[in-house]
Amino acid sequence: VPQRLATLAAAAREEAWQSRQQLQAQRQEVARLQEQLSRAQRDGERWASALQRAQREALEREATRGAEQARQQELIRDMKGRLLELLREKDALWQKTEGIDTPMPSPAHRDAGLCARCRKDFRLLSRRYNCRLCQGKVCHTCSVDVGKQGRCCLLCYQQRHPQAM
Repeated sequence: VPQRLATLAAAAREEAWQSRQQLQAQRQEVARLQEQLSRAQRDGERWASALQRAQREALEREATRGAEQARQQELIRDMKGRLLELLREKDALWQKTEGIDTPMPSPAHRDAGLCARCRKDFRLLSRRYNCRLCQGKVCHTCSVDVGKQGRCCLLCYQQRHPQAM
């Protein structure tokens, strides 16, 4: 019996020692898991903070973009308004000039030494031409070649060919 008790005591000690070993291993595992949990929580907090910062920046960018878009739309509206004003002004000017006739070419100047249009002296290099329509004396610059018919002054040419100018 005492030997049996000794065997049982030795078995109980061995079992207690194994239980302590298992307990110690489990405590180490719990400590390791707690460390991982705290690391994961810190990472989660960092990610949450980064997410909040990114959301805040996105909202700020959206607000800035919205304000810029509003400014651009206002600029476009102002430009359209100015365009309408300019078109109205152009129409008003066109209506004012509608009744104005183009001036008739002046009769030939009495002084045959000057161009009837630009009043330039005729010289060796500045040739004199007779306008075939108004008979005015004009220089090369103030005349247009109309082919076989000769030359005519710019004013007469414009009156005859308004689409050409």
